[in-house]
Amino acid sequence: MTADVWLPIPADEIEGLPKELDYRFWDGERDFPADPADCAFYVVPYLKGPEIAVRPLAAMTSVRVVQTLSAGTDHVAPALGSLPAGVRLCNAKGVHEASTAELALTLILASLRNIPRFVQGQEHEEWRSGFYPALADKSVLIIGYGSIGAAIEDRLAPFECARVVRVARSARTTERGRVHAFTELPALLPEADVVIFSTPLTEQTKGLADAAFLARMKDGALLVNVARGGVVDTEALLAELAGGRITAALDVTDPEPLPAGHPLWHAPGVLISPHVGGSTSAFQPRAKRLLAAQLTRFAAGEEPRNVVLTTEGPTA
Repeated sequence: MTADVWLPIPADEIEGLPKELDYRFWDGERDFPADPADCAFYVVPYLKGPEIAVRPLAAMTSVRVVQTLSAGTDHVAPALGSLPAGVRLCNAKGVHEASTAELALTLILASLRNIPRFVQGQEHEEWRSGFYPALADKSVLIIGYGSIGAAIEDRLAPFECARVVRVARSARTTERGRVHAFTELPALLPEADVVIFSTPLTEQTKGLADAAFLARMKDGALLVNVARGGVVDTEALLAELAGGRITAALDVTDPEPLPAGHPLWHAPGVLISPHVGGSTSAFQPRAKRLLAAQLTRFAAGEEPRNVVLTTEGPTA
């Protein structure tokens, strides 16, 4: 049985890897490091785009685990239909929580306190004083209450928010309190001053923030998206931004990368960062620890962690 492992980080830079596996370095280059048919554990190159991510998959007839280094797996999952049954797709839970939550707070504070206006004022040597909104006393709605959503709530704790409301695919109760279901959003949206998306992109969440969703948001509310661009209907958002009724802070967009000339670049009340929620100095050490742990389990014949789905075999 083959034990080739394809890694986008050189194996000698990762402490704790089991020695009995054969490691091949591949970070999306044109040439493959070995025959894809011999790969048993495939770690998807990070931030290389979906075309590179899935390029070797069709030939990986022996693969048993596909491991992403991203929290989302929507760029890989559609290409798994040709793989044998029983292949585990695992995400990078535990790698991006700190960085993504940190950026979510950065975008909220920068938007509410109008930091872009101060930067523009500095460029023009203008002293733009005045009163600006604070995060204190605001009601915050987190849509997508998984590990990243929980990490965002951790970082909201010192800011004296009036209320933090949690929403996920299905209702449940946590130590912090109730998590509401998506079906409750119509009643929750009008009460939220800040609406944060940290949900995966799925059939259920694609276009969730459509015209009807945005229309239910409170006047003056801030929409923050650190999830996936496709969660928000861009045309509907542009219409709301044009009227000035809500504002937005977006780390992800649809389309992405946002092309030059797109109206979202210059829409009123929008702050855009270039999908940098996870790409910080915190990434490498956490990614290496995840890979060492997953491959140790793999070498021991144990089930990997963070399994998102298991393939059912090629479809006709």
